Amino acid sequence: MARICAITGKRPTTGSIIHRKGQTKKSGGIGTHVTKTTKRKFRPNLQRVRVRLASGQIKRIWVSVKALKAGLVEKA
Repeated sequence: MARICAITGKRPTTGSIIHRKGQTKKSGGIGTHVTKTTKRKFRPNLQRVRVRLASGQIKRIWVSVKALKAGLVEKA
């Protein structure tokens, strides 16, 4: 299953988790340092909903919650 919204086209994006070590200057330390970075994914909040298409047909599709809240789809 592709994690892509059928309406908005939202899809997973990549980023990274940054591990830091040390005390911040604000807290009285000498500053933090990056010790490691690892890859991660930001996944969209998708829900499988029954939607009425323009042709009148009812179909289950993956839709992002942002599209549902905006009223971009008509639930069946």
